[in-house]
Amino acid sequence: MPRRATGERLDTGTRVAVLGTAALCLLPLLLQLPPRIGILVALTAVLMTAVSWRQPMPGLLRSLLALALVGVVMAMTGFSIGRDVGCALLAAMIAAKPAETYSLRDARSLLGFALFAPFATFLLDQGPLSLLSGLVASVVALTTLQRLADIEAGDPGSPALDWRRFTAIGRLLAIGLPLALAAFWLFPRLGNPLWGIPERSLARPGLSDSMRPGEWVDLMADDTPTLRVKFFGQAPPTSQMYWRGPVLWDFDGREWTQPRWLRGLPPAPMEPATPGWDYEIEVEPTDDRLLVALDLLRSAPDDSRLAIDHSLFSPRPLTSLTRWRMRSAPPARYDADLGAVLRQRALALPDGYNPRTLALARQWRREAGRDDAAIVRRALDWIRREFAYTLTTPLPGRHSVDEFLFDHKAGFCEHFSSAFVVLMRGAGIPARVVTGYTGGYYNRIGDYWLVRRSDAHAWAEVWLPERGWIRVDPTAAVAPERIYDTLADRAPGAGGLFGGLANVTPAFELSDWLRRGWNDFVLGFDADRQRHLLQPLGIDRLEPRQMILLFALAAAIAVLWMAWLSHRGERERDPLLRAWHRLDRRYARLGLARAAHETAGDWARRVAAARPDLGPELNGLSQRFAEWRYAGGQAGPGERTRLKALIRALRRHRPQRPRIPGEHR
Repeated sequence: MPRRATGERLDTGTRVAVLGTAALCLLPLLLQLPPRIGILVALTAVLMTAVSWRQPMPGLLRSLLALALVGVVMAMTGFSIGRDVGCALLAAMIAAKPAETYSLRDARSLLGFALFAPFATFLLDQGPLSLLSGLVASVVALTTLQRLADIEAGDPGSPALDWRRFTAIGRLLAIGLPLALAAFWLFPRLGNPLWGIPERSLARPGLSDSMRPGEWVDLMADDTPTLRVKFFGQAPPTSQMYWRGPVLWDFDGREWTQPRWLRGLPPAPMEPATPGWDYEIEVEPTDDRLLVALDLLRSAPDDSRLAIDHSLFSPRPLTSLTRWRMRSAPPARYDADLGAVLRQRALALPDGYNPRTLALARQWRREAGRDDAAIVRRALDWIRREFAYTLTTPLPGRHSVDEFLFDHKAGFCEHFSSAFVVLMRGAGIPARVVTGYTGGYYNRIGDYWLVRRSDAHAWAEVWLPERGWIRVDPTAAVAPERIYDTLADRAPGAGGLFGGLANVTPAFELSDWLRRGWNDFVLGFDADRQRHLLQPLGIDRLEPRQMILLFALAAAIAVLWMAWLSHRGERERDPLLRAWHRLDRRYARLGLARAAHETAGDWARRVAAARPDLGPELNGLSQRFAEWRYAGGQAGPGERTRLKALIRALRRHRPQRPRIPGEHR
């Protein structure tokens, strides 16, 4: 059968199949990139394909457009270097490739590059949807490559969507699946990887060690899960679910920040008021070192560090799913002996900002005397009477706290906590801003609590004599539902595109429960869990040598399984060749097998000389077989009918042994 040249131009159907397959490979990666970059890359791919559909673009123009696309992507990422920027550049290069895809060689090149996209997706997300979409894209790409191989071999008669190709690729995947599972579950894992991957250069939405009032609007509209919590025993009241994150001490008039040097100091002493709560937190990747814990954490969990203000940090960026076992309790006394340095830090205010707030604070101090608690109550009463909660706030000016307290009197948690702390410091009361999350949504199916980015919250801590730091939430004074609405009144998905499905709470619970199961079963399978893999069978811990032997045994079984399936399925894919080889085996039983060097015609003539009764029919079959295999031009419904007729004729031809005189049959 004649082979087509790899430089020959693709037909329209094949080109559409190749470009569609490349788009399917690129889609999972685009969904993980920042939306504006993903949209830019997708539009570029469509534009380059449309412009170059009828005739190739000049090489110089293609190069200039590709360089321009790379430059725009780099500019959108701030000319940073990281794995997300690398993935964005990969997507951009794949998007530009269709402009030069016209031949078989071009198509193979495009699909080869496009196959990198599903695997690059796993550098950004390891969720089940990314795995499923990447698997589908890879299977389709392999079947399209098989189609290109058939075309090059001169077999254009197979349809564009041939399910036999999918069946063959699926069979190959099924053969290798046992070995892949054995490697995943049993190949000895290291507690720490030998090497790491570059960090992200584009920050994910979430908490940070700084806060500028008004910048959390997008975060508070994001229902993406950030952590899941499983309590061992009784859970705290929802009003006590304050998930403590970074504590912010320094204020420059616009922005609150956390001093880095405070992270190296040991945690301040805390006397718990009750035994507290025992729980496990499952933290989604954030690419940051910040952790949160139920207020207040009694001690740092293993492989983490607790700062002096009870901020919690991981020694490494949280680039993958992590679990942390913790114990927390409400404090009876917390840092009751505040040192002079920290006291000064908790009273510092920038010069030249918010004069009206400072004047009011000094007035309250004169009227309250030394009663700090009275000043706190007075501020909360004022907020309760005159302030409103809203996400629609104007951009702050130079005196942002003055504008909030005396002009707008409306805002959200960032405004309330920032203004409250400034007011307290102006009155001589040490105070600081605490960021984190509040509340959580209880999943009845999985018996755990889900905390999302939209639960982000900021509150205040003030230092009072004899008691130390106490939590004060000024936002709760004006809008208690803002603290509790994530607990029972608002279902996941209440906002955004699927807001109409908010009343279908079981569907959301089931979806998140399945995601948690994926996290537990796949992403959370680490070296420690692998060592305890056989614990249900009474083997408490597997030593490294035992793990190696177990993996070797499982791998050997998997390889034998692969060999058996391969041998069982070893046969010609071409139905015509199968029928021809079966005919050869029938003649071999008569001692007339075709020699390896013989052509079909030479074999038929030799058989005719030995068995004249079989010669005419075999000669006709051999001529038809040779014409079909080597003459080419097998296209169209009529030729396919001829092929089927030839296969049936080869199957029906049954040579008989020569009859011996006097033999009874």
